[in-house]
Amino acid sequence: MTKRVAILISGGGSNMVSLAQSMRADHPARPVLVASNDPQAGGVAKARAMHIPTLAIDHKPFGKDRAGFEAALQMALETAQPDIICLAGFMRILTPAFTGQWEGRMLNIHPSLLPRYKGLHTHSRALEAGDSEHGCTVHEVTAALDDGPILGQARMPVLAGDTPETLAARLLPLEHVLYPAVLRRFADGDRTPVMLQG
Repeated sequence: MTKRVAILISGGGSNMVSLAQSMRADHPARPVLVASNDPQAGGVAKARAMHIPTLAIDHKPFGKDRAGFEAALQMALETAQPDIICLAGFMRILTPAFTGQWEGRMLNIHPSLLPRYKGLHTHSRALEAGDSEHGCTVHEVTAALDDGPILGQARMPVLAGDTPETLAARLLPLEHVLYPAVLRRFADGDRTPVMLQG
């Protein structure tokens, strides 16, 4: 049975595009919704161009009422009835109440080799630590930030002269390979981690 996938974004949606483009032919899943917390997010227009239903719920009117925003998001998700949610550059921290409803069905991609560098500024933190390698991780979402079982990692060397910007630029193509590979396996019920070297 084909799995239904909702993708949550906040920006340009490059990972969303790679996920959506991968869900074709014999893939065990299909995108049913792209939702954003920013009506101006570039990824919303990209999803529309791919004929994927879209929705934008602006988080700003909710202020600090995170539960109110999540209730609106939950209503939209219940309408779309996804089996899997993929966070793809979704820049809102979700409450334990929300993540608990989707436990075991929500994935996220994070630009570090977790458990190293949870949170923001991962590229500069890797450089400041003098790391010889950097990468990205796809994991199941739990109540703890950037935590949960690791489903895949892609690694690449840190080069002499690298900056946060060059690391980010070199890592993005690896993200676009890793996330679809993990989703395909996950949609088939396989949680064996995908490990890639860039």
